[in-house]
Amino acid sequence: MSTSPRRLLAGVLTLTAALLAAACSGGGAGEGQGGNSTLTMMVPLFGTAPNPSGEIQQAVEKLTGKKLQITWVPNADYPDKTNVTLASDKIPDVMVIQDNKGPSFVKAAEAGAFWDLTDKLDKYPNLKPRNEQVRLNSSTNGKNYGIYRIRPLLRSAVLLRKDWLDKLGLELPKTTDDLYNVAKAFTEKDPDGNGKKDTYGLIIPKWPTPIFNSSNPFNAIDVWFGAPNGYGLRDGKLVPEFDTPEFMEANRYLKKMVDEGLVNRDFATLDTAKWNDPFVQGKGGIIIDVNVRATQLYSLLKEQDPDGYAKKLAMTGNLSRPDGKKFSLPFTGFNGIVTISKQNIRTEAQLDDVLKALDRLASKEGARLVNNGIEGRNYKVEDGYAVRINDTDPAVKTINNDVDYAFIQLGTTSSVGVAGDAYELRPASEAERENLKLRKELEELDLQTAVHDPALPYISPTLTAKGATLHPIVTDARVKYLAGEITEEQLKAEVKRWYDSGGTQVVTELGALVAKAGN
Repeated sequence: MSTSPRRLLAGVLTLTAALLAAACSGGGAGEGQGGNSTLTMMVPLFGTAPNPSGEIQQAVEKLTGKKLQITWVPNADYPDKTNVTLASDKIPDVMVIQDNKGPSFVKAAEAGAFWDLTDKLDKYPNLKPRNEQVRLNSSTNGKNYGIYRIRPLLRSAVLLRKDWLDKLGLELPKTTDDLYNVAKAFTEKDPDGNGKKDTYGLIIPKWPTPIFNSSNPFNAIDVWFGAPNGYGLRDGKLVPEFDTPEFMEANRYLKKMVDEGLVNRDFATLDTAKWNDPFVQGKGGIIIDVNVRATQLYSLLKEQDPDGYAKKLAMTGNLSRPDGKKFSLPFTGFNGIVTISKQNIRTEAQLDDVLKALDRLASKEGARLVNNGIEGRNYKVEDGYAVRINDTDPAVKTINNDVDYAFIQLGTTSSVGVAGDAYELRPASEAERENLKLRKELEELDLQTAVHDPALPYISPTLTAKGATLHPIVTDARVKYLAGEITEEQLKAEVKRWYDSGGTQVVTELGALVAKAGN
């Protein structure tokens, strides 16, 4: 289901008129100086919708002091449902927005549908931005129309088959040259010891468009070689990642690996849902992705080899380029925002009342509730970790499901301990606990060389209007270049076509906004 730009604009205009009428009349829900006793919400769902009378919802309501009417929307349907909701005159009081750079949200926000919280959060100790870079990243044209949902600011990593490294006497890679050498050895030196040449190095899946400024192997390698992360400033001018010498150098490097068979042959078509399969099946030995993928791989390897799985996985962080200089690929530091509608929350006093409720939800007590559940009921604390209680009680299983697949999405703190507010779930083995410790160490180390995108907070009207046409141009051309279907000169020609098709205007618009903000 999709919503046309004309309908979205009509909806925004309708909503704006409704807001103005409500402001003039002073009527409707939430009138007066006090706040609502009930909050309506819209939140993404990854499983079965919780019972409104369930234990977790009751606990959340008690903590916040609000009765909650939550519309749980399956995650796959959330983008369409968001567009439809934003085009209507029935926006809930509190709403999770997954894409606050998308056209439907930008139009609604700039038309006055949501509270601008840019200068309003500092007096709420659990809501005030904890990182200025993330606050900036999560803004929409420089304004924060919501509370960002915290995620690690840096989580890119390289995961490798440890048993293959050990078999061949290889060290963890530190540079891109090291990675090439490991991939070559994994391909040519029989790391699984079966006497057959049936293994390869790097596993790359087909990546959805656009692939720039995203946590994926292509973007990581670009940044490692010194290219911008999405957009960057060169000689005072904003340029896209793919219009730099370093981008071309990174792709020559990757093409060499493809040409020599060090990468899976189906890299242009491999479904990301099957990305783990070659690694677990012993066909490919390297994955470049987010570090939390280690948790998935441990789980899959454990099913296959309960006794020896911990010896099959190793991890390192971002790699230096051949000259020793290091540039690391960061994440945005957030995953969507929690917004407050002006439709019913009309006055500063009512806004304060809602923010106080959300502040209680973002406290240590609230973070542990929405990330872990109810202490003593479905989990206990051991050595600073949340350990799930092994209980056959169906009610306890319901609590776990309500947390894992629903209420965790309402929280603005992180389930992986970024904010220090939520207990992390205790890893199953010593190896996994060591991996978690390593993950945090690598995050802190690589943050020192992180390459941030200065254009990330800003919206280009041209890119919003023409993105469906512009995004695939260079994305598709790179894959064709790596596959040997076009030459490097033809790849550069596609970059020029991107500019000629509207990219020049995109860079002009974003460059002006970046320059104005002084970023």
